[in-house]
Formats: sequence, C-alpha cells, structure tokens
Amino acid sequence: MSEGLLASIYIAASVLFILSLGGLSNQEKAKRAIWYGMAGMAIAVISTLGSIAFVSEDSLLGIQNIEIIGAALLVGSVIGIIVAQRVEMTGMPQLVAALHSFVGLAAVFTGINAQIVVESVHVLGNNQELFGFAKKIVSKDAVELSILKIEVLLGVFIGAITFTGSVIAFGKLAGRITSKPFKFPGGHIWNILLLIGCIVLGYLYFVGDQGVDLLVYVSILAGIIGILLIMGIGGADMPVVVSMLNSYSGWAAAAIGFTLSNDLLIVTGALVGSSGAILSYIMCRAMNRNFVSVILGGFGGSGEAIQSVGGEQIAIDADGVATLITDADSIIIVPGYGMAVAQAQGPISELTQRLVAQGKTVRFAIHPVAGRLPGHMNVLLAEAKVPYDIVLEMDEINEDFPSTDLAIIIGSNDIVNPAAQEDPNSPIAGMPVLEVWKANQVIVSKRGQGTGYSGIENSLFFKENTRMFFGDAKDSVNKLLTLIS
Repeated sequence: MSEGLLASIYIAASVLFILSLGGLSNQEKAKRAIWYGMAGMAIAVISTLGSIAFVSEDSLLGIQNIEIIGAALLVGSVIGIIVAQRVEMTGMPQLVAALHSFVGLAAVFTGINAQIVVESVHVLGNNQELFGFAKKIVSKDAVELSILKIEVLLGVFIGAITFTGSVIAFGKLAGRITSKPFKFPGGHIWNILLLIGCIVLGYLYFVGDQGVDLLVYVSILAGIIGILLIMGIGGADMPVVVSMLNSYSGWAAAAIGFTLSNDLLIVTGALVGSSGAILSYIMCRAMNRNFVSVILGGFGGSGEAIQSVGGEQIAIDADGVATLITDADSIIIVPGYGMAVAQAQGPISELTQRLVAQGKTVRFAIHPVAGRLPGHMNVLLAEAKVPYDIVLEMDEINEDFPSTDLAIIIGSNDIVNPAAQEDPNSPIAGMPVLEVWKANQVIVSKRGQGTGYSGIENSLFFKENTRMFFGDAKDSVNKLLTLIS
C-alpha cells in the first residue's frame, strides 16, 4: 500500500469522523452518526494494519512486531465487547472517564517509546536496516528533531494529567471516592511547584541528548498534578470535568500524531480536543460557572447551602399522585440520575403513552447536565421509545412552567433547586435550573430525603406546592400504571 493511498484512506476516515460528530447533535441522526464513527475507525485500523503487512522494509510505513500488535488488538477488542455488554447506562459517565484515562496513558507510552527510538537511532546511525519510525528519525534535521521533542513533551505532559485525572474522575463518579472536593494542605501552591518542576525537566529534556528518564519524571509530576486538580473539584462539577478530560485526551492524541507523522491521529485528536473544549464551555455556561474556577476549585464541598431551609417535606402516596395526574391537563416530566439508577425510563414511557392517549399534554424537560453526563437523559428516553418531539431542552421549556398544571420530578435534585435563584450565598447561586416550582403542583419521586450529588439541600422539597413521592422510581411509576388506565 502506497503512502498516497493510505493518506487518501485517512482522509475518508476523517470525513466519517466529522459526519459522526455532526450527527450527534440531533437525536434522530445520532444512530446513523454512531455508524459513521464505527466505519471511520474500522477503515483507519484496517488500512493501518494493511500498510504494515504489505510494505517492504525500506518503506517509511514499515513497522515491526505485527504479531504483537495483532494480539493486542484481539485482546483489547474482546475486553471492549465484554465491557460494552455489561455496563449499565448509569455507568456511562464513569466508563467515559475510564476510557479517557486509556488515551492519556497511551500518549505517555507512545511519547516515551518515541524518545527511546530517537536515542537508539543516534547510537546506530544512518543504518539502512532501519525502517518505520526509526527511518523517519534519520531523515530529520536538527530543527525537525527539536520540534519532535516539543511534540513528545506535550504529549507526555497532557497525557499524564489526562490519565490520573480521569482515574480520579472515574472514582468520584462511581462513588469509590468522595464527591466532595478534597483540598490538600497548601492548596494550589503544590500545583504551581509541580508545574515549575515539569517546565525545568522539560527544558533539560529539550537541550540534552538523553531524555527517557526526564520524560518519565515529567509524566510522574504531571500525573500528580492531575490527581491534585481533580481531587479538588466537587461532584457537582464532574460533568464539566469529564468533558474537559475528553478534550485533554484529544490534544494528547494530536500531539502524538505529530510525533508519529500520522495525519489521521492529528485530525482525530483535534476533533476530540476541540469538541470537548466546546462542550465544556457549553456546560459551564449552562451551570453559570467559569471554566477556570471549575478547574481550580469546584463547588459543592460544604455539603450544605448557606441559607437554612425551613418547613417540612410533605409525603404523598400513589393514590394521591394518580389523582393529581388525572386532574392535570398539562404535565412536564423532569428526569434525572435517579431515573437512570432505577431504570425507570420504560415505565415512564408507558405512562406517557397512556396520558397522551387521554388527551393530556405531556412533555419532558432536559437540563444540560442532567444525569452527570450531557445527553444521558436523552439517550435513556430514546431507548424507551419516548418521541423526540416532546423531549425539550431547558431553554425551550423553562418559560412554560408557570402555565403547567403538574411538574413530575423523577430522580432530579440539583438541577431543580430554587436556591440557585433564591439564595445568593448558595454554592450553586446563578446556576440555570429548571423552574419547576412555578408549576401549579410539583411531585418529586425520590428514594429518600438525602441531598443531591453536590451535597446541597434542595428547598424545592419544602415548598407548599410540592409533594414527595418516596420510593424507588421504577416501583413508584409501576404503581401509578396500575391506577391510571
């Protein structure tokens, strides 16, 4: 396979990746977009393996140890299939974080391996037996080698932060690490010192002839930075963190793409990096958060709102909820992470169908960060066959709550907390929320009286027009199905 043909195939794969990203912005096109992405990746992998298997040793595309690469692909594919079959939708946020960590670790290993090859070439000299990446190194002049060092250093630095940061994010999302921000003694002074250490080591690597050890030290210091940064961020900011780490993994891949002179890796990394950065910005805007403040601190650490919440929560049983639903003409349902945990989307979809058949207006309101991952609720509702046209984003439906008879909250907490507007001292003050309390009546389906993921008390639960429907969301909705024909 010629380099020209391989470049053409890579362009085709890049186009498929772009179509995939573009299609994910629309629920109706999302399934087709996924197939575009899968096709693009299949073409990329097969063409790369083909270039390895069918070139001569004097070609720049030649790569050794094809057997090891094939074995690694096989093992990785089997593990991927097993994980995909076992993971629940509630585990998607932490799965995404875990996959980001793999990209970061791959960038670190690739960068260090590139430096090992560079040093080996310097020892062997311009030997005709060299091929593949080593052959490219021989052909580079001093300026190109300097640029290569910068690419390797950036790839290792960003990759190490991505790896450890994603591991911590995984732990927080999975509940294995406390979601509250953990501040190390000294605060950001340690991060500054570690960054200075990375800069010094990076300079020594850039000006010296030997660099494998220095790159390892940089990766260790950068990895510690990743740990300190993400540990200091509260659980309520985790959606932004996951998106940010997604962006980091893309830029790390792009940097390594430059190192390996792999055009497809550069394009793909840039797509992932830029889309992750844009998504982080969108979510920060949706949460009224400054991106820098999120990375440097987070919120939700105190576990309590500054303003005390008075009153009591008024419980209601299934019969009472069924009566309120029967009397309502317009209903807005707000799904949250609790719906995902209980896997209640199926019964909710059936309830929606029955209510629509009765002539009631039923719609769903989706907050941009509902479910700890953008689009999480949309995917669950689409899986349950809820029509796309009644699933609306916050900006599209928020002004309709005052004219709504009944708002039903299924497992949501922070995204419907009035404290964001009513308490200027609250940690979530200014965060855009779904204004469900403006509806005539509010039903909250919730397991118990605990706080949300941010650890902040929700004053919605104590309002006069709110009734608490305690219990597992799926069981609660199934009870309603027996009462509503």
